[in-house]
Amino acid sequence: MTHPDRPRLRIAVLAHCRHPIAPPFMGGMEAHAHALARGLQARGHDVTLIASGDSAGDVPLIPLMDRHYDADYPWHQWHGTPVLNAHLDRHHQACLERVAGMGFDIIHNNSLHRFPPRMARAARVPMVTSLHVPPFDTLLRAVRDSIAPWHLVTGCSASHLAGYFPEGPPDHAHVLANGIDPAAWPFSPQGDGSAIWAGRITPDKAPHLAIRAARRAGLPLRLHGVVEDRPYFDRMIRPHLSDGIRFDGHLPSDGLARALGRASVLLFTPQWDEPFGLTAIEAMACGTPVAAIPRGAVAEVLGPAGRLSDPEGGDLDRALIAALRIPRHLPRDRVLAHFSLDAMIDRLELLYRRAIAARDMPAPPVAYPPIALPPGLVRATT
Repeated sequence: MTHPDRPRLRIAVLAHCRHPIAPPFMGGMEAHAHALARGLQARGHDVTLIASGDSAGDVPLIPLMDRHYDADYPWHQWHGTPVLNAHLDRHHQACLERVAGMGFDIIHNNSLHRFPPRMARAARVPMVTSLHVPPFDTLLRAVRDSIAPWHLVTGCSASHLAGYFPEGPPDHAHVLANGIDPAAWPFSPQGDGSAIWAGRITPDKAPHLAIRAARRAGLPLRLHGVVEDRPYFDRMIRPHLSDGIRFDGHLPSDGLARALGRASVLLFTPQWDEPFGLTAIEAMACGTPVAAIPRGAVAEVLGPAGRLSDPEGGDLDRALIAALRIPRHLPRDRVLAHFSLDAMIDRLELLYRRAIAARDMPAPPVAYPPIALPPGLVRATT
């Protein structure tokens, strides 16, 4: 329930709509949005999830679009195309015009679209925009030209936030580490001697590097996740499967927790500037140490609960063997100290109240061109 000095808020949680917010989650963004909405609801807040219409859960839902866009416009084929951009623009505008008149105290924006942050700035809509991906041009410009006392921005690690503000974050930008419910990822005091890899099967997650490291180290490996890039899977993963290297498919959260707890080490192999690494802290909560390629926030998140390879992952097998010697209580303790859902929501409640209180603070007006923010999104809020 809410604390006596933390009033009950009407909160709209706006999610990215590439995949549905429904278990088994396709990736970290979906798991995060689900946990966030339910965690806020458990605190006594009036929470509405804005997501694709095929999402599910115990939180009231406003559909931003009828179904997730990857179903009709797979990202690997349509990303950056005028067709997908127009689809996303149309649905974001229509949904935000509707939501603007519903009297929410705060919008927590987890989308990757340019309209929500600029609507917040131009129309003085209290908002927290949480960033979940490295900067790309359209989102970077929208974040930087919309930040305001009532529009706060969070990155999920210091290195992640620095990508958006290399000169140093302004007063209204903050680090907000992702959090998980430790009870959903129970501690296992001993692994079975195997390695595990979990995530989307795609080149930027690079499970082929986990296969190479496990083979060199002589450990069996289980792979779990959604095959997002089928040609990559068929070329780089399938030919290497054997009795010792198994692909066991995509698991719901409880099944993944059991699999992570059984393993002796997680292999974490990002080939992009990883903003955080939710799978890593899920494994750590289970007591499973991590051997990782140090891209983005990886070292910042793992701390003493992991061992790092060289930046290219060439000696990941060495890091794997070293990680096996980490006491299993240490990863769990690090999650409890730094990455719990309660700690994340405590911090968010402070940011929500700060944004709401600052709505009428002096600030120069802004005027965006229609391509950056349709005029209807300003009129809808006034």
